[in-house]
Amino acid sequence: MLKKPLNPTWDLENIFPGGSGSPQFAAYLEELAAGIESLKAEVEALTPLSPAGAWEETIGQIQDTMARLRQAGAFISCLTAQDVTDTKAKLLSGQVRQIGAGFGTVLTMFDERLKHFSDEQWRVFISQPQFEGLAFALNERRARAGRRLDADRENLANDLAVDGYHAWSDMYYAVVGRINIEVEAEGAKKAVSPGQAANLLAHPDRDVRRQVFAKYEQAWEDNAELLSSCLNHIAGFRLSLYRHRGWDDVLSEPLEINRMSAQTLAAMWDTIAKGKAKLGQYFKAKADLMGIDQLAWYDLDAPLTLPSSARSEAQATMAYDQGAEFIVAQFERFDPYLAKFAAAALENRWVEAEDRPGKRAGGFCTSFPQSKQSRIFMTYSGTLSNVATLAHELGHAYHQHVMDGLPQLNQRYAMNVAETASTFAELLVADAAIQHAAAPEQRLILLDDKIQRTVAFFMNIHARFLFETRFYERRKQGLVSSEELNEMMLAAQREAYLDGLSQYHPYFWASKLHFYITGTPFYNFPYTFGYLFSLGIYARAQVEGPAFTDKYRALLRDTGRMRVEDLARKHLGVDLTRPDFWQDAVNLALADVDRFLAQITAG
Repeated sequence: MLKKPLNPTWDLENIFPGGSGSPQFAAYLEELAAGIESLKAEVEALTPLSPAGAWEETIGQIQDTMARLRQAGAFISCLTAQDVTDTKAKLLSGQVRQIGAGFGTVLTMFDERLKHFSDEQWRVFISQPQFEGLAFALNERRARAGRRLDADRENLANDLAVDGYHAWSDMYYAVVGRINIEVEAEGAKKAVSPGQAANLLAHPDRDVRRQVFAKYEQAWEDNAELLSSCLNHIAGFRLSLYRHRGWDDVLSEPLEINRMSAQTLAAMWDTIAKGKAKLGQYFKAKADLMGIDQLAWYDLDAPLTLPSSARSEAQATMAYDQGAEFIVAQFERFDPYLAKFAAAALENRWVEAEDRPGKRAGGFCTSFPQSKQSRIFMTYSGTLSNVATLAHELGHAYHQHVMDGLPQLNQRYAMNVAETASTFAELLVADAAIQHAAAPEQRLILLDDKIQRTVAFFMNIHARFLFETRFYERRKQGLVSSEELNEMMLAAQREAYLDGLSQYHPYFWASKLHFYITGTPFYNFPYTFGYLFSLGIYARAQVEGPAFTDKYRALLRDTGRMRVEDLARKHLGVDLTRPDFWQDAVNLALADVDRFLAQITAG
């Protein structure tokens, strides 16, 4: 189905040739900066009495600039991720951020002008045919502008953020990029990056996992003071801005960004908290199978090893080509269109998967709107978790592909629904693999891998949410020491994991880059939302069959122009502020635990 062998490195040359030294990219940035200056003058001239044609032209240029800035930002993300030592890329990152701040100033001015419309003027304006298709986005921008400072102070905050707020995030990446961890694996000692060390926490040998984890923790402890400074100052900047805007609730901005209500978030977490005790049964059963008393943190992502299984160690992993072929085959069972897209992405080298030093930790998918392409970054070492990550990121790319052609303002979907297509893609791969498992032992191992995802969304993400919520409340009182951060993280992990582990990860606040992302606050609960929302969609797909694929694409296309409650009501006929939908999704996730326990009993 796929051309072989696949190249595990991505191709950036057809975006901007020459990497960080690309003259084309340098010229692109110059043109982008000049265009923003010109756009600024046009926005300044707008008033509620300006002709509709002037507004239409300016809005068109704003959307074009959005696409160009996304293109530049995506390229920089790729450069800095593929080689953390690329100093030119780091300098370019600062330049793009500066340009982005300039565009942020223009958008703030634009939003301020939307506030100048009276309600009656606005009703007439937004009902005109040329604006009807953008009504949701423009109404949202006008409403959000009403909750922010005046344009001058918002612009000042944007300018100061470049060398303040965002600079602390850059410092985090710089510190992490210098970390090398000496580990012993496969009978040899070697220096690995934090990302490679994190992958080794899924090693089948518990002794390897234990010693890697000890050195992993030590590496974060050695850098704790610097990293706690980064985290404290990111939070301090954010809280200061909130205070000046009159926002008391630290969740106000993330809820607004994710277009969801506090009632929906509470309904989701409450339902999970009431139902996840069954995962404790899974922990106990897995520990028994592994011949240990209790799972530790470094066992959570470990593959299940069965003494009775005839499967060789080689069969417990998948080479990159095998994993890619496997994913495309499972996509094909749901929708040939999705499979065709994924195959093209893999064959055209949209994926950076090579396992090598010098790469950034983690994984992501970023899109180039002008090129109508995406790029996926990860470190693929052959684990089942890596296969799931690749499917997840291909789902992100597919989501963007479905939205290609829509106005840029209607492509700005929130993070919680951004996780819908990615998690849905994971579910397709995991369930199809379990269904077609060749032997009971293989089925048990695949079920275990799938339940690991549930543990991550119900427990790991919950721990992040609990920690971050409490940290921000504590940070209002002053700086938080690394020792206190450890205590807060341990408390959050014990609560989220129902005190079910023998050892935790107190330096998780240092190792998880999501806490240091300045573009998106509370980079945690949207993952769980996306997982459960996807489960609900997946259940609907199972019932409706092939006819659902068109409905699925329609739902994805609407993700940038609806609040999540309206999206669910329109396409699924459910109320997200009530526990019913969430309970059905939680039950579906936990049914895997029942299947896992039944498989063990059956032998």
